[in-house]
Amino acid sequence: MPITAGRLVAIVCAAQVFVQLGAGYWPVLLPELMGRWSLSNSEAGWITSAFYAAYMVCVPVLVTLTDRIDAKRVYLFGVGCTTVAHFAFGALADDFWSALVWRALAGVGWAGTYMTGLKLLADQVDAKMMSRAVTGHAASIGISGAASYIVGELLAEAFGWRIAFASAGLTAAVAWLVVALAVPSRPPPPAKPGASAAALFDFRPVLRNRSAFAYSLAYCVHTLEMNALRGWGVAFLAWVAGATGMASGLVSPAVVITVLGLLGTAASVLGNEASIRFGRRRLVLAAMGLSILTGLLVGFLGSMGYWIAAVLIVLYGIIIWLDSSSLTAGAAGSADPARRGATLAVHSMLGYAGGFVGPLMMGWVLDLSGGMSPLGWGLAFGSVAVTMALALVAFAVLRPAELAGEGRAAVAK
Repeated sequence: MPITAGRLVAIVCAAQVFVQLGAGYWPVLLPELMGRWSLSNSEAGWITSAFYAAYMVCVPVLVTLTDRIDAKRVYLFGVGCTTVAHFAFGALADDFWSALVWRALAGVGWAGTYMTGLKLLADQVDAKMMSRAVTGHAASIGISGAASYIVGELLAEAFGWRIAFASAGLTAAVAWLVVALAVPSRPPPPAKPGASAAALFDFRPVLRNRSAFAYSLAYCVHTLEMNALRGWGVAFLAWVAGATGMASGLVSPAVVITVLGLLGTAASVLGNEASIRFGRRRLVLAAMGLSILTGLLVGFLGSMGYWIAAVLIVLYGIIIWLDSSSLTAGAAGSADPARRGATLAVHSMLGYAGGFVGPLMMGWVLDLSGGMSPLGWGLAFGSVAVTMALALVAFAVLRPAELAGEGRAAVAK
């Protein structure tokens, strides 16, 4: 019996919850493992960014292949890599280089999982449902990624950090089984006569799509900002608690980042609905402007006290996440259907290029400014805000198109 679109979305989103559950284990355990392995801020930043570097290199190949290969096969490959990476990190990581290798393999896995899961949905749902399917997909990943911080902390406290990573491998294996058994295969349409492998990986038509490229460029800096916060948020809050002599009490840094992720996911869903009603371009510009201001407040005022930092961090996360689904849906909706896989590959590659730079840039700025200090954190978050300001100007100049039925047309209905 053919699977319904709603059931397909539910299955894929559930699988993404399981595969993403280990996402926050490294950043939440970063302060402990930095001390255990005597890592510098820059080395910690490299380990965080290795995930995004591997993703950035692999995603153009893996996601573009879904224009010729069943997306389900590529997805299962990606989840398999994630499973191995988490098990191996828990069993074998014991210094900078080993941690770097296994986090990079996890990045390869996510390259074959994130956008391929979205492509799997886009290939099998109609245009009317696609925007909300994108939002549901992003929400499932956001909820699981947020929960991973507190789950990782609790597992590490109860059983040790190695068992925590092993559990992430187990949940990824569950995701693999769910998709392998429940999602139908759907080969992509046959290639056009004369089409070659070289043509498949020719990204020039994608880059000439000005509207899709504008959304993808904004997504690049959006992901830079998001991953800088996710990668260093726990360390920042822990430093503020120690520097101000104030114990975090019942609300640990991991809990704050979990709340941030959950509220941010809700903001992403609401932001996409606002894009549909009021206009995608307007929503994105507003979110970018607010994130610049809030990032500066976090960096220069957050070190004054733990609760100030916690409130500002959560507010910052909500604003960052506000246009997350809107940007991806904008790129997917602006794409040529025959090149949707390639468009999502470019979109994701640019996004995770930013994701690679963000945590590493924060670590570099901290080290160059003399380590963790009020000035160091202010400059670190300030560097992210300046980068977002440049992206806002570029997005406004490119002026991407609204999607069909959005903005004024949606209100008129």
